[in-house]
Parts: sequence; C-alpha cells; structure tokens
Amino acid sequence: MGIGLIGKKIGMTEIFDENGGMTPVTVIQAGPCYVVQKKGIAKEGYAALQCGFEQVRNVQRVNKPLSGHFKKSSAAPAKILREFRVTPEDLESYDVGSTFSVEIFEPGEFVDITGTSKGKGFAGVIKRHGFHGAPASRGSHEFFRHGGSIGQNMTPGRTMKGMKMPGHMGAKKVTIQNLKVVDVRSDTNILLVEGAVPGPANGIVIIKKAVKKQK
Repeated sequence: MGIGLIGKKIGMTEIFDENGGMTPVTVIQAGPCYVVQKKGIAKEGYAALQCGFEQVRNVQRVNKPLSGHFKKSSAAPAKILREFRVTPEDLESYDVGSTFSVEIFEPGEFVDITGTSKGKGFAGVIKRHGFHGAPASRGSHEFFRHGGSIGQNMTPGRTMKGMKMPGHMGAKKVTIQNLKVVDVRSDTNILLVEGAVPGPANGIVIIKKAVKKQK
C-alpha cells in the first residue's frame, strides 16, 4: 500500500560500472503523474488516489463520461488512469491536482512493477506450459506434442478446472517483484531498473515500492 507511478516502458539497454561490470537495465519513463480523484473511507469505503498519466492533447477526443469525470475534479484529461491504495493519513497529504514524479524513488531501493505481458496468440502445451512431449520413438504414432490425459472416465467424469491445456498465451497482467532501482534521472523523468519488465516497448507499467524487500 502506498503511492506509486504510472510509466511507459521505453526499452532495454546496458550500463557499466567503474570496474567494467555490465548490468542489463530497463528504461522507463516514470511519470509525472497527477491526482485526479481522492477516494475516502466515508464514501467509497476505502482510501485511494486516482492518478493520471500523460495529458490528452485533443480534449475533443475524450468521451462524455470521462469529460464529466475530469470536469468534476477540475483536473486535466489524462490518457491513462490508475488507482493507488493509500492509508487514510496519506490521503490527507494530497490534493486534487497534486503532482509527483520519479523523485519518489531513489537508487538502491527495490520496486514492484506491473505490466501486461506480450501476447503470443494460441499456443500448445509445450510452448505454453513447458511440457516435454511424447517419446519420438518406441511406439509413438501421431502423438508427439500432445498434452496427454486430461481426466478420468468414470470418476469424476469431467475435466478439472485449471488443467494445463492449449490456449491463448500471454497478454496477461504480470508483476515482477524486487527489481533494483539503478538510477533515477529526475530531469528527464527516467527510471532505470535492473532486469526485465513485462510487456513490449511503449507498454504501460505501474511502479510501486517493493512489498517484500526494502533497501
């Protein structure tokens, strides 16, 4: 629980330290974000901040429901809206229109990043779940990349939920935990984190302080 940032994944690169060691990093445009709506326990039942990222250039392209939402809060229309749960005490320290940038993070601390993984389309069990496949010889016939049995005949007489089978792969919400912040460049709102981040280039990501690991 706590304020985070909405960002856009730019891509990956490498940085080198003074000893010549190479570190792969993901470059993220993190913020700036601004508060669009405050949600309190009295009305909504929980405390949260609705934040916007990247203002809309052409206001006429915003639909009527969103236009009314932004007009009610007197906030500039944003392309991306996300909600961050906060404590009631932290809620009081923010006002509608308050902005916050990449400076809420510092090098050396750890963050959790959520994004949408790359879509792979329809995939079989070998690609999707890592099945080994059937033997290539010793009696196998037209059965090499199949998944095998998916249930029993009599009891329970149905395929159980959660069975690993072929289907759509990727394009799901994924969170990578405990990524180390390598560098914070406040002048350009750039955040460098060690390792890979879910999703393609220009994909929207959510950056929060790590839940399980601190600096």
